[in-house]
Amino acid sequence: NSKAVLAQGKIDGKDITWGDTHHPAISETQGKYDGQFLFINDKANPRLAVIDLRDFETKQIVVNPIFKSEHGGAFVTPNSEYVIEAAQYAAPLENKKFFPLEEFNERYRGGVTYWKFDRKEGRIDPKQSFSLELPPYSQDLSDAGKGPSDGWSFTNSFCSERYVGGIEKGRPPYEAGCSAKDTDYLHVINWKKAAELVAAGKAKKINGHNVLMMETAVKEGILFLVPEPKSPHGVDVTPDGKFMIVSGKLDTHVSVYSFEKIQAAIKAGKFESKDSYGIPVIGMKDALQTQVQLGLGPLHTQYDSKPCLAYTSLYVDSQVAKWNYCEGKVVDKISVHYNIGHLMTMEGDSADPKGRYLVALNKLSIDRFTPVGPLHPQNHQLIDISNDKMQLLYDMPLPLGEPHYVVAIEASKPKPGVRYKVGTDSRTDKPHPGAVRAGEEKIVKKGNKVEVFGTLIRSHITPETIEADVGDEVTIHLTNLERAQDETHGFTVSTYNTHASAEPGKTVTVKFKADKEGVYPYYCTE
Repeated sequence: NSKAVLAQGKIDGKDITWGDTHHPAISETQGKYDGQFLFINDKANPRLAVIDLRDFETKQIVVNPIFKSEHGGAFVTPNSEYVIEAAQYAAPLENKKFFPLEEFNERYRGGVTYWKFDRKEGRIDPKQSFSLELPPYSQDLSDAGKGPSDGWSFTNSFCSERYVGGIEKGRPPYEAGCSAKDTDYLHVINWKKAAELVAAGKAKKINGHNVLMMETAVKEGILFLVPEPKSPHGVDVTPDGKFMIVSGKLDTHVSVYSFEKIQAAIKAGKFESKDSYGIPVIGMKDALQTQVQLGLGPLHTQYDSKPCLAYTSLYVDSQVAKWNYCEGKVVDKISVHYNIGHLMTMEGDSADPKGRYLVALNKLSIDRFTPVGPLHPQNHQLIDISNDKMQLLYDMPLPLGEPHYVVAIEASKPKPGVRYKVGTDSRTDKPHPGAVRAGEEKIVKKGNKVEVFGTLIRSHITPETIEADVGDEVTIHLTNLERAQDETHGFTVSTYNTHASAEPGKTVTVKFKADKEGVYPYYCTE
């Protein structure tokens, strides 16, 4: 059944055996972490996974039907009504359509998808989900409004120049062409009204998926742009929902945008221009609350439990800046090792940050650990933020290609299960059809199919022997009968490349073809 979940993530009928996960998000209630579910994205293959925190198992994988890549996921709305996923690299929205780059402006599109989450079922409902067509700017990270800004979402973009590169043809490199302008665009979207428009039948079906086209979004007044510092990498809504903080990594400042000012401009119809696609552009000065100079390469921001305090990563400076966004001043800085990307404070992107600690996710470790070859571990550093001055506490090596975002939650919030009801299929949370209890074990052979209904307890497997003929298809269901905590059992058959792990009460299934004569031991691996 794990394979059945993985099969949900097939793209164009092909198995996907590699993913590039970036941004986990914990489900929220009233903007606060509730510890029930976790969502995470796959940038390389535009997908989202739903993980149930009762057993930390992946229950569902959904494939985005119109994107070819995505970096801006996963981000949840305050009551987990929707999980937000933004495209990164623009492409035709229709499947398997090619258009030359000369038609980039006309044929290529970005977008933001709002996946409808059914909390009762613990699953995303693709039929109730929708996307918003956006210009072929490279949309990046998002955040959902909260409090006064609830019902709105905010999405960064970069390369609003719509440059497509071509260094091999003698053109400037991609990075240079995408840095020609001083600003990019923050997308401001009324997702609640967008959902109403979809329900009213105003979406277009693309690849069987509901898409609100830009023309409709502009006409209905749900989509606006605000200039933001060049090449931003994140927009972070303050805990009270009044401000959005954006860092342009090619700017030394962080910019604090006021939701109240943005709404005032929208209400007054005060726009400085429209972009090439007719989307109203609110003047930067009309939306800004303040700007604060922090240092070189500002990237991501998280919040403290104390009012107005924020922490921003400085990639080039290899520092974390602690600053006050109400007073517009820097409070403290600490050096990290080295080249920090994301950072995370305890529940620091929620409506109720806990303070106390910060984790710096550094892309390079260089000399911090004993080398074991050319590949160095990444370095996560734990920092005490409970006092006025930050203090480095601990270095933690991690064998990752590059660290991205992490989340931390108060230990009392998740309610993990200790055991399953006997005979549970953990991937569906329903009774497993192959489950049996002690004394009911059996082997059923029909033609060239052998089906085993077995049990596991204290590393003992019943039945103790299984016989099959060469060419038989063997299916083995095993139910872990343990009721004691942490009595997990595993199962493998020698040389048949199959394995299963069964926690107490869980029923698992393995299948293989007995394609060679011989004797093959099976045993408990855990």
